[in-house]
Amino acid sequence: MSRISVFSAPFLLGFDSFEERIDRLAKSADGYPPYNIERTIDADGTERFLISIAVAGFGASELEVLAEDNQIVVRGRQKDEPEREFLHRGIAARQFQRSFILADGMIVKDATLGHGMLVVAVERPQTPKIARRIDIRSI
Repeated sequence: MSRISVFSAPFLLGFDSFEERIDRLAKSADGYPPYNIERTIDADGTERFLISIAVAGFGASELEVLAEDNQIVVRGRQKDEPEREFLHRGIAARQFQRSFILADGMIVKDATLGHGMLVVAVERPQTPKIARRIDIRSI
Protein backbone atom coordinates (compact mmCIF):
# COMPACT_ATOMS: atom_id res chain seq x y z
CA MET A 1 0.00 0.00 0.00
CA SER A 2 1.40 3.41 -0.92
CA ARG A 3 1.53 6.24 1.57
CA ILE A 4 -0.18 9.53 0.77
CA SER A 5 1.92 12.50 1.79
CA VAL A 6 0.62 15.73 3.26
CA PHE A 7 3.24 17.51 1.14
CA SER A 8 1.84 16.15 -2.14
CA ALA A 9 -0.99 18.71 -2.19
CA PRO A 10 -0.74 20.78 -5.40
CA PHE A 11 -0.62 24.11 -3.53
CA LEU A 12 2.44 23.13 -1.44
CA LEU A 13 5.27 23.96 -3.81
CA GLY A 14 8.89 23.17 -2.98
CA PHE A 15 8.28 21.14 0.21
CA ASP A 16 9.73 17.88 -1.18
CA SER A 17 12.94 18.25 0.82
CA PHE A 18 10.98 18.63 4.10
CA GLU A 19 9.28 15.31 3.52
CA GLU A 20 12.64 13.65 2.89
CA ARG A 21 14.06 15.11 6.13
CA ILE A 22 11.05 14.02 8.16
CA ASP A 23 11.34 10.49 6.76
CA ARG A 24 15.05 10.45 7.63
CA LEU A 25 14.32 11.58 11.21
CA ALA A 26 11.55 9.02 11.65
CA LYS A 27 13.91 6.21 10.65
CA SER A 28 16.58 7.33 13.10
CA ALA A 29 14.22 7.84 16.06
CA ASP A 30 16.09 6.45 19.05
CA GLY A 31 15.74 7.40 22.70
CA TYR A 32 19.49 7.81 23.20
CA PRO A 33 20.75 10.24 24.25
CA PRO A 34 17.88 11.98 26.03
CA TYR A 35 17.38 15.69 25.33
CA ASN A 36 15.32 18.75 26.26
CA ILE A 37 14.28 21.68 24.09
CA GLU A 38 13.52 25.01 25.77
CA ARG A 39 11.99 28.04 24.02
CA THR A 40 12.01 31.68 25.07
CA ILE A 41 10.70 34.71 23.21
CA ASP A 42 12.39 38.09 23.58
CA ALA A 43 10.50 41.38 23.72
CA ASP A 44 11.40 42.03 20.07
CA GLY A 45 9.82 38.71 18.99
CA THR A 46 13.08 36.77 18.54
CA GLU A 47 12.63 33.11 19.47
CA ARG A 48 15.53 31.41 21.22
CA PHE A 49 15.84 27.65 21.58
CA LEU A 50 18.22 25.68 23.80
CA ILE A 51 18.68 22.03 22.86
CA SER A 52 20.20 20.26 25.88
CA ILE A 53 21.53 16.76 25.23
CA ALA A 54 22.69 14.46 28.06
CA VAL A 55 26.17 13.33 26.98
CA ALA A 56 27.76 12.22 30.26
CA GLY A 57 31.13 10.59 29.66
CA PHE A 58 31.76 12.35 26.33
CA GLY A 59 34.52 14.92 25.94
CA ALA A 60 34.40 17.86 23.54
CA SER A 61 36.76 16.03 21.16
CA GLU A 62 34.32 13.10 20.98
CA LEU A 63 31.33 15.26 19.99
CA GLU A 64 30.50 16.92 16.70
CA VAL A 65 27.75 19.45 15.95
CA LEU A 66 26.99 20.16 12.28
CA ALA A 67 24.51 22.73 10.98
CA GLU A 68 23.70 22.17 7.33
CA ASP A 69 20.74 22.07 5.01
CA ASN A 70 18.24 23.36 7.63
CA GLN A 71 19.25 20.62 10.02
CA ILE A 72 21.43 20.17 13.09
CA VAL A 73 23.23 16.84 13.37
CA VAL A 74 24.91 15.97 16.69
CA ARG A 75 27.26 12.97 16.72
CA GLY A 76 29.11 11.36 19.59
CA ARG A 77 31.86 8.77 19.25
CA GLN A 78 33.70 7.44 22.28
CA LYS A 79 36.90 5.50 21.87
CA ASP A 80 37.07 2.12 23.55
CA GLU A 81 40.25 1.84 25.59
CA PRO A 82 41.36 -1.84 25.50
CA GLU A 83 44.08 -1.29 28.13
CA ARG A 84 41.42 -0.58 30.78
CA GLU A 85 40.03 -3.56 32.67
CA PHE A 86 36.48 -3.25 33.98
CA LEU A 87 35.16 -5.47 36.76
CA HIS A 88 31.69 -4.15 35.95
CA ARG A 89 30.76 -2.03 32.96
CA GLY A 90 27.36 -0.36 33.32
CA ILE A 91 28.27 2.71 31.25
CA ALA A 92 28.81 1.64 27.68
CA ALA A 93 31.05 3.48 25.22
CA ARG A 94 28.24 4.07 22.78
CA GLN A 95 28.11 6.22 19.69
CA PHE A 96 25.05 8.19 18.64
CA GLN A 97 23.64 10.54 16.06
CA ARG A 98 20.74 12.88 16.86
CA SER A 99 19.17 15.16 14.21
CA PHE A 100 16.90 18.19 14.49
CA ILE A 101 15.15 19.86 11.55
CA LEU A 102 15.24 23.65 11.48
CA ALA A 103 12.70 25.97 9.90
CA ASP A 104 13.89 28.52 7.36
CA GLY A 105 15.51 31.55 8.95
CA MET A 106 16.78 29.75 12.06
CA ILE A 107 20.40 30.38 13.06
CA VAL A 108 22.60 28.02 15.08
CA LYS A 109 24.49 30.37 17.43
CA ASP A 110 26.82 28.09 19.39
CA ALA A 111 27.29 24.89 21.38
CA THR A 112 28.64 24.49 24.90
CA LEU A 113 29.58 21.43 26.94
CA GLY A 114 29.45 21.38 30.73
CA HIS A 115 28.37 19.07 33.56
CA GLY A 116 27.59 16.25 31.11
CA MET A 117 25.23 18.40 29.03
CA LEU A 118 25.78 19.59 25.47
CA VAL A 119 23.70 22.73 24.88
CA VAL A 120 23.11 23.97 21.33
CA ALA A 121 21.70 27.51 21.08
CA VAL A 122 19.46 28.30 18.12
CA GLU A 123 17.51 31.45 17.37
CA ARG A 124 14.91 32.63 14.92
CA PRO A 125 14.99 36.42 14.56
CA GLN A 126 11.64 38.14 14.10
CA THR A 127 11.27 38.84 10.39
CA PRO A 128 8.96 41.49 9.07
CA LYS A 129 6.00 40.27 7.03
CA ILE A 130 6.48 41.50 3.48
CA ALA A 131 3.75 41.58 0.90
CA ARG A 132 4.39 42.83 -2.60
CA ARG A 133 2.23 43.29 -5.63
CA ILE A 134 3.24 41.30 -8.69
CA ASP A 135 2.73 43.16 -11.95
CA ILE A 136 0.95 41.18 -14.65
CA ARG A 137 2.58 41.47 -18.04
CA SER A 138 0.76 41.03 -21.31
CA ILE A 139 2.50 38.96 -23.97
